[in-house]
Amino acid sequence: MGRIMHLAVSLDIASATGQTSLTFAEIDGFVRKAEAAGVDMVVISDSGPNGEPSTSPFEATTLIAALATATEKIGLVASASTLAHQPYTLARRFASLDIISHGRTGWNVTTAQNPREAANFSRPEGFSDDDFRRRAREFINIVRLLWISWEHDALLFDKASGRFHDPDKMHLANFTGEFFSVRGPLNVARSPQDRPLLVMSGLAETEFDFASRRADLVLLDKREPSDARAACDEIKRRAYDAGRDPMTIRVLTVADARPERDGGILEALCRSSGCDGIVLAVQPRAAALEDFVERLLPELKRHGFAETQPGKTLRDRLGLGEDGRP
Repeated sequence: MGRIMHLAVSLDIASATGQTSLTFAEIDGFVRKAEAAGVDMVVISDSGPNGEPSTSPFEATTLIAALATATEKIGLVASASTLAHQPYTLARRFASLDIISHGRTGWNVTTAQNPREAANFSRPEGFSDDDFRRRAREFINIVRLLWISWEHDALLFDKASGRFHDPDKMHLANFTGEFFSVRGPLNVARSPQDRPLLVMSGLAETEFDFASRRADLVLLDKREPSDARAACDEIKRRAYDAGRDPMTIRVLTVADARPERDGGILEALCRSSGCDGIVLAVQPRAAALEDFVERLLPELKRHGFAETQPGKTLRDRLGLGEDGRP
C-alpha cells in the first residue's frame, strides 16, 4: 500500500472579462460533489490574473462561511491579502470561520504583491518588494500569535464565581514590530483544530525558509516534477534544520485540470514530484466544473486519490497534528 496522495481543488472565482460569473448555486453544488468524492479541500480565491479586478460578486472568506454551513467534511481554504486587512481582524475572521466549520478552514497567503491592490488601501505609492515581504512576514507572525491567545480550557464562563476565563491561560501578543503593533488577546476562542491552517503559495525560493518554519501547507505552483521534488525536499529539510518535525508540514504540487489530463497522468505527476498530493486548478466555468466532477474525479479515485484519513478537522484529513508554536 503506497503513501496517501492528498487531493485539493483550486477555484479562482474571478471570471475573465466577458465571461459569466459562477453563481453561488453552481459553486455550492461543485463543492458538495467534491466532498462526496472525498476531495480533501477546496482553495477559493477571488483575484483576477495580474491584479485585474474580479468580476465575481463573491469575496472568498464570505463564500467559505456560506459553504461551511452546506458541507460537513471538506476543508475550506480562502485566500486573503495581507494588504486588505489588519492582522487582528483577519485572525479573528479565520478563527470565527474555523468555529463555524468545526475545524475545517485555512488561510491561503501569498507573499506576491498585487500591483493594483495597495492603491485601494491608502497606499497609492505601494510598497517596495522587500518592504512588502517583510510586512507580510510580520503580519503572518502576528496572526499566528493571536490564534493561540487562549489555551483550550481557558474560557470558563462560570457565572457562579463570576469568572469568565482563567487569566493564567490567556496570552497577550504584545507585539511591536516594524509595521504593526498589536496587544491581543483575540476575542475568539481557540480553534477546534488548534489553529486554522496556514497555507502559503506563490513562493519564491528566497521564501522557503520562512515557509518551512511557519506554514502548515505549501502549494508549489505548476512546477515540473523534478523542480517540485527539489522544492519539496528543500522545504522539509529546512523545517528539520529549524527544529520542526517535517511531518508537521504538507507540500502539494499545483497542476491545471485540463481536458487532456487523466487519472494516470496525474498520479504519475504526483508521485514523481515527491509531494504529499496535488492541487488541481479548475477554471471558473460551469462546463469546466462539470467535466471535473463527472470525468476526472472518478478517474482520480481509481488511481488512489481522495483516500482520506479519519477525523473531523482539516488537520485530521491531512494527517497533521497540533502545532501551537508561535
